[in-house]
Amino acid sequence: MSRVVSLLLGAALLCGHGAFCRRVVSGQKVCFADFKHPCYKMAYFHELSSRVSFQEARLACESEGGVLLSLENEAEQKLIESMLQNLTKPGTGISDGDFWIGLWRNGDGQTSGACPDLYQWSDGSSSQYRNWYTDEPSCGSEKCVVMYHQPTANPGLGGPYLYQWNDDRCNMKHNYICKYEPEINPTAPAEKPYLTNQPGDTHQNVVVTEAGIIPNLIYVVIPTIPLLLLILVAFGTCCFQMLHKSKGRTKTSPNQSTLWISKSSRKESGMEV
Repeated sequence: MSRVVSLLLGAALLCGHGAFCRRVVSGQKVCFADFKHPCYKMAYFHELSSRVSFQEARLACESEGGVLLSLENEAEQKLIESMLQNLTKPGTGISDGDFWIGLWRNGDGQTSGACPDLYQWSDGSSSQYRNWYTDEPSCGSEKCVVMYHQPTANPGLGGPYLYQWNDDRCNMKHNYICKYEPEINPTAPAEKPYLTNQPGDTHQNVVVTEAGIIPNLIYVVIPTIPLLLLILVAFGTCCFQMLHKSKGRTKTSPNQSTLWISKSSRKESGMEV
Protein backbone atom coordinates (compact mmCIF):
# COMPACT_ATOMS: atom_id res chain seq x y z
CA MET A 1 0.00 0.00 0.00
CA SER A 2 2.81 2.42 0.90
CA ARG A 3 4.43 1.80 -2.49
CA VAL A 4 1.18 2.67 -4.30
CA VAL A 5 0.93 5.93 -2.34
CA SER A 6 4.57 6.66 -3.11
CA LEU A 7 4.01 6.20 -6.84
CA LEU A 8 0.94 8.44 -6.79
CA LEU A 9 2.93 11.14 -5.01
CA GLY A 10 5.62 10.73 -7.62
CA ALA A 11 3.12 11.40 -10.39
CA ALA A 12 1.95 14.52 -8.59
CA LEU A 13 5.51 15.79 -8.16
CA LEU A 14 6.34 15.04 -11.76
CA CYS A 15 3.53 16.79 -13.59
CA GLY A 16 1.47 18.66 -11.05
CA HIS A 17 0.97 22.39 -11.35
CA GLY A 18 3.67 24.53 -9.76
CA ALA A 19 7.42 24.76 -9.45
CA PHE A 20 7.96 21.03 -9.04
CA CYS A 21 6.72 20.06 -12.50
CA ARG A 22 9.64 18.34 -14.21
CA ARG A 23 10.27 18.32 -17.93
CA VAL A 24 10.57 14.81 -19.37
CA VAL A 25 13.04 14.58 -22.25
CA SER A 26 13.46 11.71 -24.67
CA GLY A 27 16.61 9.72 -23.93
CA GLN A 28 17.00 11.23 -20.46
CA LYS A 29 16.74 9.17 -17.31
CA VAL A 30 14.22 10.57 -14.84
CA CYS A 31 14.72 9.83 -11.14
CA PHE A 32 13.02 11.14 -8.02
CA ALA A 33 14.46 13.01 -5.07
CA ASP A 34 12.89 10.68 -2.48
CA PHE A 35 15.12 7.81 -3.67
CA LYS A 36 12.17 5.38 -3.43
CA HIS A 37 10.79 5.38 -6.96
CA PRO A 38 12.45 3.49 -9.80
CA CYS A 39 14.08 5.62 -12.47
CA TYR A 40 12.67 5.62 -16.00
CA LYS A 41 13.73 6.60 -19.49
CA MET A 42 11.47 7.30 -22.45
CA ALA A 43 13.26 6.52 -25.72
CA TYR A 44 11.34 8.24 -28.50
CA PHE A 45 12.54 8.41 -32.13
CA HIS A 46 11.10 10.86 -34.65
CA GLU A 47 12.45 8.81 -37.57
CA LEU A 48 10.66 5.51 -38.06
CA SER A 49 13.90 3.97 -39.33
CA SER A 50 15.51 4.64 -35.93
CA ARG A 51 12.94 2.69 -33.93
CA VAL A 52 13.84 -0.78 -32.72
CA SER A 53 12.49 -4.28 -32.30
CA PHE A 54 11.49 -5.78 -28.94
CA GLN A 55 14.80 -7.60 -28.51
CA GLU A 56 16.85 -4.54 -29.49
CA ALA A 57 14.92 -2.43 -26.98
CA ARG A 58 15.46 -5.03 -24.30
CA LEU A 59 19.22 -5.17 -24.93
CA ALA A 60 19.45 -1.36 -25.03
CA CYS A 61 17.92 -1.09 -21.55
CA GLU A 62 20.06 -3.90 -20.14
CA SER A 63 23.25 -2.36 -21.57
CA GLU A 64 22.64 0.65 -19.28
CA GLY A 65 21.91 -1.41 -16.18
CA GLY A 66 18.13 -1.30 -16.59
CA VAL A 67 15.33 -3.46 -17.91
CA LEU A 68 12.49 -3.03 -20.36
CA LEU A 69 9.58 -1.57 -18.40
CA SER A 70 7.54 -3.81 -16.11
CA LEU A 71 4.47 -2.41 -14.35
CA GLU A 72 3.50 -3.46 -10.85
CA ASN A 73 0.09 -1.83 -10.51
CA GLU A 74 -2.27 0.86 -11.73
CA ALA A 75 -0.42 3.56 -9.79
CA GLU A 76 2.77 2.88 -11.72
CA GLN A 77 0.77 2.80 -14.97
CA LYS A 78 -0.60 6.28 -14.16
CA LEU A 79 2.89 7.53 -13.39
CA ILE A 80 4.13 6.38 -16.81
CA GLU A 81 1.10 7.98 -18.46
CA SER A 82 1.94 11.28 -16.74
CA MET A 83 5.51 11.08 -17.98
CA LEU A 84 4.37 10.39 -21.55
CA GLN A 85 1.93 13.30 -21.39
CA ASN A 86 4.77 15.55 -20.24
CA LEU A 87 7.08 14.21 -22.95
CA THR A 88 4.57 14.80 -25.74
CA LYS A 89 3.02 18.09 -24.59
CA PRO A 90 2.38 20.71 -27.33
CA GLY A 91 5.46 22.26 -28.83
CA THR A 92 7.73 19.24 -28.48
CA GLY A 93 7.04 17.86 -31.97
CA ILE A 94 6.53 14.38 -30.51
CA SER A 95 3.42 12.60 -31.76
CA ASP A 96 2.36 9.04 -32.64
CA GLY A 97 4.61 6.15 -31.79
CA ASP A 98 3.93 3.12 -29.57
CA PHE A 99 6.37 2.12 -26.81
CA TRP A 100 7.69 -1.36 -26.12
CA ILE A 101 7.22 -2.57 -22.54
CA GLY A 102 8.74 -5.73 -21.06
CA LEU A 103 5.72 -8.04 -21.38
CA TRP A 104 5.96 -10.92 -23.84
CA ARG A 105 4.84 -14.46 -24.52
CA ASN A 106 7.24 -17.29 -25.10
CA GLY A 107 6.19 -20.26 -27.21
CA ASP A 108 4.37 -21.04 -30.45
CA GLY A 109 1.52 -18.85 -31.68
CA GLN A 110 -1.86 -19.80 -30.35
CA THR A 111 -5.33 -18.30 -30.02
CA SER A 112 -6.72 -20.40 -27.19
CA GLY A 113 -8.36 -18.91 -24.11
CA ALA A 114 -5.20 -19.61 -22.10
CA CYS A 115 -3.11 -17.28 -24.25
CA PRO A 116 -3.39 -14.13 -22.07
CA ASP A 117 -2.15 -16.08 -19.07
CA LEU A 118 1.07 -17.00 -20.87
CA TYR A 119 2.45 -13.45 -20.97
CA GLN A 120 5.31 -12.72 -18.60
CA TRP A 121 7.67 -9.88 -17.76
CA SER A 122 11.14 -10.06 -19.30
CA ASP A 123 12.75 -8.87 -16.04
CA GLY A 124 11.24 -11.77 -14.08
CA SER A 125 8.63 -9.65 -12.29
CA SER A 126 5.67 -11.61 -10.89
CA SER A 127 3.23 -8.71 -11.35
CA GLN A 128 -0.19 -9.81 -12.60
CA TYR A 129 -1.26 -6.27 -13.48
CA ARG A 130 -2.53 -5.91 -17.07
CA ASN A 131 -3.96 -2.98 -19.02
CA TRP A 132 -5.02 -4.56 -22.32
CA TYR A 133 -6.90 -2.61 -24.96
CA THR A 134 -10.32 -4.00 -25.90
CA ASP A 135 -10.05 -7.38 -27.68
CA GLU A 136 -6.35 -7.69 -26.83
CA PRO A 137 -4.20 -9.71 -26.74
CA SER A 138 -4.92 -11.12 -30.15
CA CYS A 139 -2.18 -13.77 -29.70
CA GLY A 140 -1.26 -15.76 -32.78
CA SER A 141 2.15 -14.61 -34.04
CA GLU A 142 1.98 -11.42 -31.92
CA LYS A 143 4.02 -12.20 -28.81
CA CYS A 144 5.49 -8.87 -27.62
CA VAL A 145 3.61 -6.00 -26.03
CA VAL A 146 3.55 -2.26 -26.67
CA MET A 147 1.88 0.58 -24.82
CA TYR A 148 -0.30 2.43 -27.30
CA HIS A 149 0.66 6.01 -28.07
CA GLN A 150 -1.35 7.20 -31.07
CA PRO A 151 -2.94 10.54 -30.08
CA THR A 152 -3.84 11.47 -33.67
CA ALA A 153 -5.61 8.16 -34.46
CA ASN A 154 -9.39 7.98 -34.44
CA PRO A 155 -10.69 6.18 -31.32
CA GLY A 156 -11.58 2.51 -31.67
CA LEU A 157 -14.03 0.30 -29.79
CA GLY A 158 -11.93 0.61 -26.66
CA GLY A 159 -11.51 4.37 -26.91
CA PRO A 160 -8.38 6.33 -27.88
CA TYR A 161 -5.24 4.36 -28.61
CA LEU A 162 -3.42 5.83 -25.66
CA TYR A 163 -1.56 4.02 -22.87
CA GLN A 164 -3.45 0.73 -23.07
CA TRP A 165 -1.58 -2.38 -24.20
CA ASN A 166 -1.47 -4.29 -27.45
CA ASP A 167 0.46 -7.39 -28.46
CA ASP A 168 2.47 -7.04 -31.67
CA ARG A 169 5.03 -8.96 -33.69
CA CYS A 170 8.36 -8.82 -31.90
CA ASN A 171 10.25 -7.69 -35.03
CA MET A 172 8.14 -4.56 -35.45
CA LYS A 173 9.88 -1.22 -34.86
CA HIS A 174 8.78 0.95 -31.95
CA ASN A 175 9.98 3.31 -29.24
CA TYR A 176 10.59 1.87 -25.79
CA ILE A 177 10.65 2.60 -22.03
CA CYS A 178 13.44 1.50 -19.69
CA LYS A 179 13.22 1.04 -15.92
CA TYR A 180 16.10 1.27 -13.42
CA GLU A 181 16.61 0.65 -9.73
CA PRO A 182 15.95 3.72 -7.55
CA GLU A 183 18.79 5.92 -6.37
CA ILE A 184 20.22 4.54 -3.13
CA ASN A 185 22.94 7.10 -2.38
CA PRO A 186 21.54 10.60 -1.80
CA THR A 187 25.04 12.07 -1.55
CA ALA A 188 26.00 10.92 -5.04
CA PRO A 189 26.68 13.61 -7.69
CA ALA A 190 23.47 14.98 -9.14
CA GLU A 191 24.51 14.48 -12.75
CA LYS A 192 26.13 11.49 -14.42
CA PRO A 193 26.66 11.47 -18.19
CA TYR A 194 26.01 8.31 -20.19
CA LEU A 195 26.12 7.32 -23.86
CA THR A 196 23.02 5.53 -25.05
CA ASN A 197 24.59 3.56 -27.91
CA GLN A 198 21.14 2.31 -28.79
CA PRO A 199 20.67 0.15 -31.88
CA GLY A 200 19.59 2.36 -34.74
CA ASP A 201 19.81 5.52 -32.67
CA THR A 202 20.72 8.51 -34.78
CA HIS A 203 21.69 10.53 -31.73
CA GLN A 204 25.37 10.02 -30.97
CA ASN A 205 25.42 11.39 -27.45
CA VAL A 206 22.55 11.70 -25.04
CA VAL A 207 23.24 13.18 -21.63
CA VAL A 208 21.34 11.29 -18.97
CA THR A 209 20.63 13.16 -15.76
CA GLU A 210 19.89 11.41 -12.52
CA ALA A 211 17.87 13.92 -10.53
CA GLY A 212 18.61 14.43 -6.84
CA ILE A 213 18.05 17.09 -4.20
CA ILE A 214 20.07 19.82 -5.93
CA PRO A 215 18.12 19.63 -9.23
CA ASN A 216 14.87 19.91 -7.28
CA LEU A 217 16.13 23.10 -5.62
CA ILE A 218 17.03 24.42 -9.04
CA TYR A 219 13.49 23.80 -10.24
CA VAL A 220 12.26 25.94 -7.33
CA VAL A 221 14.80 28.78 -7.63
CA ILE A 222 14.93 29.27 -11.40
CA PRO A 223 11.23 30.11 -11.87
CA THR A 224 11.54 32.88 -9.23
CA ILE A 225 14.35 34.72 -11.07
CA PRO A 226 12.06 36.65 -13.49
CA LEU A 227 9.88 37.75 -10.55
CA LEU A 228 12.92 38.99 -8.62
CA LEU A 229 14.16 40.91 -11.65
CA LEU A 230 10.72 42.49 -12.11
CA ILE A 231 10.67 43.58 -8.45
CA LEU A 232 14.15 45.11 -8.77
CA VAL A 233 13.19 47.03 -11.93
CA ALA A 234 10.01 48.35 -10.31
CA PHE A 235 11.91 49.40 -7.18
CA GLY A 236 14.60 51.16 -9.22
CA THR A 237 12.00 52.99 -11.31
CA CYS A 238 10.17 54.18 -8.21
CA CYS A 239 13.38 55.47 -6.62
CA PHE A 240 14.32 57.33 -9.81
CA GLN A 241 10.93 59.05 -10.02
CA MET A 242 11.07 60.12 -6.37
CA LEU A 243 14.58 61.53 -6.80
CA HIS A 244 13.52 63.42 -9.94
CA LYS A 245 10.53 65.01 -8.16
CA SER A 246 12.73 66.00 -5.22
CA LYS A 247 15.16 67.86 -7.50
CA GLY A 248 12.24 69.67 -9.19
CA ARG A 249 10.94 70.99 -5.88
CA THR A 250 14.42 72.23 -4.91
CA LYS A 251 14.79 74.35 -8.08
CA THR A 252 11.47 76.21 -7.47
CA SER A 253 11.75 76.97 -3.74
CA PRO A 254 9.78 79.94 -2.26
CA ASN A 255 12.95 81.91 -1.33
CA GLN A 256 14.21 81.88 -4.89
CA SER A 257 10.82 83.08 -6.22
CA THR A 258 10.65 85.98 -3.70
CA LEU A 259 14.19 87.13 -4.53
CA TRP A 260 13.42 87.35 -8.25
CA ILE A 261 10.29 89.43 -7.65
CA SER A 262 12.21 91.78 -5.38
CA LYS A 263 14.80 92.53 -8.05
CA SER A 264 12.11 93.31 -10.61
CA SER A 265 10.39 95.73 -8.26
CA ARG A 266 13.57 97.73 -7.71
CA LYS A 267 14.16 98.18 -11.43
CA GLU A 268 10.63 99.46 -11.98
CA SER A 269 10.89 102.06 -9.18
CA GLY A 270 14.14 103.38 -10.63
CA MET A 271 12.53 103.99 -14.00
CA GLU A 272 9.74 106.09 -12.43
CA VAL A 273 12.24 108.48 -10.80
